[in-house]
Amino acid sequence: MKRKNERIITDQRIEEYGQWLERCEKSGETIKKYRQYLKQFKEYTGDEPVTKEMVLLWKADLRRRITPVTINCVIAALNGFFKYYRWDGCESKFLKISKSSFYPERKELSKNEYKRLVKTAIANGNERLALVLETICASGIRVSELSFITVAAIHKGQAEIECKGRIRTVLLTRQLCALLQAYASKKKISAGMIFITKSGKALDRSNIWREMKALGMEADVKSEKIFPHNLRHLFARTYYEIEKNLSKLADILGHRDINTTRIYTKESGSQHRLQLEKMKLLVQDTTEYFFCCTIGYP
Repeated sequence: MKRKNERIITDQRIEEYGQWLERCEKSGETIKKYRQYLKQFKEYTGDEPVTKEMVLLWKADLRRRITPVTINCVIAALNGFFKYYRWDGCESKFLKISKSSFYPERKELSKNEYKRLVKTAIANGNERLALVLETICASGIRVSELSFITVAAIHKGQAEIECKGRIRTVLLTRQLCALLQAYASKKKISAGMIFITKSGKALDRSNIWREMKALGMEADVKSEKIFPHNLRHLFARTYYEIEKNLSKLADILGHRDINTTRIYTKESGSQHRLQLEKMKLLVQDTTEYFFCCTIGYP
């Protein structure tokens, strides 16, 4: 028989911790992820009491399968859980991740690729998905914030978005409002959320992700570039290219820390390489240099 004070992860304890996070007003997505990670760790531990050694073994196993950034999210979930239940000595350290100066080119969604995704969605008769892509990319909102795009917001030309305990105003362009109004009229949506399921509920992130992925091959866009948050990155990069105001962009995106915004505005390595080449700081001519090397001149 299990004793109440044994350090064993149970569904009841995970649920209790999740409810505490809700009372702390953590975001719904954060709570969902934390519950998911804790359930995965529960499967790993079984009915065995949790020890620091067990945590470190699982962390080592994760390092072979998922990215360091995701591992740190898992550690945050576990450490918070251990702190809540006062399981001293079970916490583990976060992985130290060197910040890259450039956004990975294999993941960077270009404006042309984005346009191909939208046009493919329209060609396939998926008008809702096309407009979801355009709304996220034209406003910079998170996919989880789509529920704040309402009929009332269209009429005002702005949406009041609440996320992570903060409320911010997101302006909607006249063209976007016109598209949203036309869609709402066509779907007979006279009030409330614009993007809803057949049952009237808000669209789920996973459903949007799956629909986006299905466009990839037909739109000739690599799978690793297709995820909703990449549209937000494209908005941030495009805005920063025009405005060059990091502080204002942070306010638009709803970031508390401007360093988070810096991640969104990173350029790809190829763009940076082009800038270096434009500086023209090499004296020797490339063709002449290779010719000299070939014939053996000093």
